[in-house]
Order: sequence, then structure tokens, then C-alpha cells
Amino acid sequence: MVDPTGPSTLHTDPQAVWHLGRTPNEVNRANQTTRNLPDSVVVSQRGAVTLVRLSRPAKRNALDIEMMVGIERIFSSPPEGSRAIVLYGDGSHFCAGADLARVAETDGASALRLSRIAHQAFDRIEYGAVPVVAALQGAVIGGGLEIAAAAHIRVAEQSAFYALPEGMRGIFVEGASLGFSQYVVENGQKLAKAIELAERIASNAALSNFAVVQALPRIARSDPEAGLLMESLMWAMTTNEGEAKVRIQDFLEKRATRVFHRSESGPPIQNGQVGE
Repeated sequence: MVDPTGPSTLHTDPQAVWHLGRTPNEVNRANQTTRNLPDSVVVSQRGAVTLVRLSRPAKRNALDIEMMVGIERIFSSPPEGSRAIVLYGDGSHFCAGADLARVAETDGASALRLSRIAHQAFDRIEYGAVPVVAALQGAVIGGGLEIAAAAHIRVAEQSAFYALPEGMRGIFVEGASLGFSQYVVENGQKLAKAIELAERIASNAALSNFAVVQALPRIARSDPEAGLLMESLMWAMTTNEGEAKVRIQDFLEKRATRVFHRSESGPPIQNGQVGE
């Protein structure tokens, strides 16, 4: 579902799509995706940042099969021009996991299908085309916690709480690789902080963001020789891409933003003082 009250339209910079290697057919498919989403998955755009809202607040944004299909679709084919995505929940909670009322009505085959769609959705979030920032509040439980874990950056309000309760309800849950939120903010501030981070991420070279999402996790899982080779290949590709060359030249000619550590009391590092 497209949010008609979103901050801007879903059409942004076609050049950003070219950087991600999309064909015209893929762009058309991405735009069609936003028109075929359930009401529980609402999409809007803020420049190069796509906002994806889980919208079943009366159910604490609990996951049913329609929502999972919608999540899988939007992260498989983000809107044209997307360079970062913010994922958040409507109301007081991010996501309370599976809708147990719906689960109780399903047979084994339907439960299997829901599980497989969920796995595909988590995979699309973690290994999609652009970085994902999850903005968390209230319940982050079960499948909601797995969605949050699949995101690349997590911003949590003080109200956020986490659990994997399936075992207590006689439901099998596989081990998940979970991380703590990188940012904790006051209640009511998670979306603003998430958008701020996503806009900074979107300002990076698109190919660099793609390499971070796609290559770094695979490098971490590779044997050392293969990992180092992959790192070398990605470094060569990203530094020789047109946008990166412009940024490097800006750095050399002292037009780039100055870099400094927030804890340092001395003056910021001047352009040209460091090599990276």
C-alpha cells in the first residue's frame, strides 16, 4: 500500500537505480510492487529514503501471511530511487510476532508456507539492495525480533522490550543471530533518529552501500583467503566507480566534509590530514 500522506512521491532519482544495476523491467516491477501491497504494509518516500510502516496497530503489528508477503515484496523490489529504508511499526509497538489467532486456524501446510515466506522476507531485508534501519518501540517479539535482527541498524526507544516466547507456547523456533540496538533514544524519538541515520546512509555512494550489505556478511563467513580476495575485489570496484572518483577528488582538493571524533577536545581533522 502506498501512503498518500507520505512526505513525497515514490519517483525520485533514476540515476540511483542505475548505480544498483537495475534494468527498466526491474524498475517497472518495483513500482508495480508498491501498488500490490496489503494495507498492513504502508510505503512512503522521503527523498532517497523509503519508509516502510507495519500497520496492524490493533494487533500490535502481529504478523499474518498477508503482511509477510508484503514485507517480502517491498524488500525484494524497493521503489525506484531508494538508497536506504526505514522500517517501523504503527502505534505503540514495533511487532509482537506471529498473529497467534491466525496461526491457530492454520493447518500444517499453511504453517509451513508462512514460515518459508517469513524466512524469505528476513533474507530480503538483510541481503537486499540497500541498507535498512529498524526503528523499534514497545514489543519486539518473536518474528518481530527476527525482523529487527535482519536490519543493519537498530534504533530503539526506551519502551522497547524483546523476547522469543515461542518455546513457552509449544512452538519450535530456530536459533537466531541477535544483536543489541546500536542507538537508544527517548520515547517518541525513534523515527526521527532512524530517518536521520537513513538520510546519512543514503548520501553514501550507492555501490558502497550495496557492498556493505552484500559483501561484508559474506566476507565474515568466508575462509580468510576467499574473504580477503572478495574484499580486494569490492574495494577495486567501489573506488573506481564514477561517484567514488568524484568524492575522492573532492577530498584531495579539500572540498570534502571534515572528519573528527566527537570526544576530541582539539580542532577537527582538516581535509588532507588523513588518507581515509
